[in-house]
Amino acid sequence: MNKRNTSIRRRLLIGVLVTQALLTLGLALIAVLLTQRQLRISFDAALHGRAMSISALVRYSEETKPTLEFDKEMVPPPLERKHPDLYRVIDSNGRLLASSSNWPAGLDPVPGRGRAAGHWETKLNGELYRGIRLVNVPVLDREGAQNANDSLTVLYAASTVELQEAIWRAGALFVAASILLLGCAAAVAVWSIRRGLAPLAQLATSASQVSPSNWELRAPPESVDTEELAPLTHAMTTMLAKLEQAFTSQREFLADAAHELKTPVAILKSTLQSLAQRPRKEEEYREGIEAALEDTTRMEKLVHSMLRLARAEQWASGSLRRDLEEIDLISTCEISIANLRPVADARGIQVQLCREAEPKLSADAADLELVWGNLLDNAIRYSPAESTVRMTIGRTSQWAEVAVSDKGPGIPGDQLERIFDRFHRADSSRARSTGGYGLGLAIAKAIVEAYGGSITVETSVGNGTTMTVRLPLSA
Repeated sequence: MNKRNTSIRRRLLIGVLVTQALLTLGLALIAVLLTQRQLRISFDAALHGRAMSISALVRYSEETKPTLEFDKEMVPPPLERKHPDLYRVIDSNGRLLASSSNWPAGLDPVPGRGRAAGHWETKLNGELYRGIRLVNVPVLDREGAQNANDSLTVLYAASTVELQEAIWRAGALFVAASILLLGCAAAVAVWSIRRGLAPLAQLATSASQVSPSNWELRAPPESVDTEELAPLTHAMTTMLAKLEQAFTSQREFLADAAHELKTPVAILKSTLQSLAQRPRKEEEYREGIEAALEDTTRMEKLVHSMLRLARAEQWASGSLRRDLEEIDLISTCEISIANLRPVADARGIQVQLCREAEPKLSADAADLELVWGNLLDNAIRYSPAESTVRMTIGRTSQWAEVAVSDKGPGIPGDQLERIFDRFHRADSSRARSTGGYGLGLAIAKAIVEAYGGSITVETSVGNGTTMTVRLPLSA
């Protein structure tokens, strides 16, 4: 089943556009609401002003007994030219002083509220009117006043058609401007995303050019300078360096293995060919067969070491699982010392075991015996005659530590980084009869790392070497 391809660029663009659309819609909505509110406030203010101007047209007559009268000639024009306004003026005694000709019969804008002031709305000929009711408005003409308590109630209303049209025009303007801004933002977002992801595309192109014959990652400068891509570029560079090292090590391993097998195979072939050339005495056949067996034994040891190293590396990589039991670390050290006692005695070297702790851990005893054997064998072979090799067992809160120290010549600095390489010999002049294949320390390191531990080297040229193994304790 094919999975649907996804695009980071598409997802980023959709996310940006959706965010911009929501932001634009929100801003447009807020702008429309604010505009509507401001227009409504302005409309109400105009209503109030017209109502006050209507109240100003009420004055006292010039008769002997003055009464309140309304000057219709001074009525201001309507707020909206095409839609006449409504007004009505009532004095404090409830007498109707003035009313517009289009005031609907029976209209009571504020039923049941007595003389309360406020805004009201009604419909006239299918159009919405908004009005204001002012109460206790004083009479401005005080010259002929007979009663200082005279006051007016003014009702004034105007059509809201033009107000609604203004609100709709403002909304349409805001929507059009928002769409235009959204289009500009989308164009900028597309350009920015493409430009921002360009270093990633260049990095992918550079990575596609990596091959077993070319491990160099020519990362573009933008990918190194970009904050988000710099860690990825560094990780890819480190990964390729490790892969190159692994491939190089694998090639060297194959070449070294072929070289190590070539000599015993050639000698074995030469021995068998010599025996087959002509009839020989029984003693000559016996000597030739014994020599062939010695070469076969060397090849067997080499193959066994290579197989053990491969299994240890498989285990360290997690591709090989094992069920382990808790063992006594001291006993594995004692067995390894006992196995190498003849080699040490032959050179007059004393091997001392110092027990500073008795740690227990989950492991295969044979694996640890092999590790200690390789470390002790190196220490014994490189130590001067009549010297001492010390093996110290200790522990920390989480680790078991085994240190093997000798008084040998030490390891030169140029050799220190390669002592754990496969088929590497610190002393290249050592003969095959006295030296190994250069796999001992590689096997030891692989086994230790397979157990989740580590092996470190402390050396001083002319003063000896100490190799320390740290292994995790049992839970």
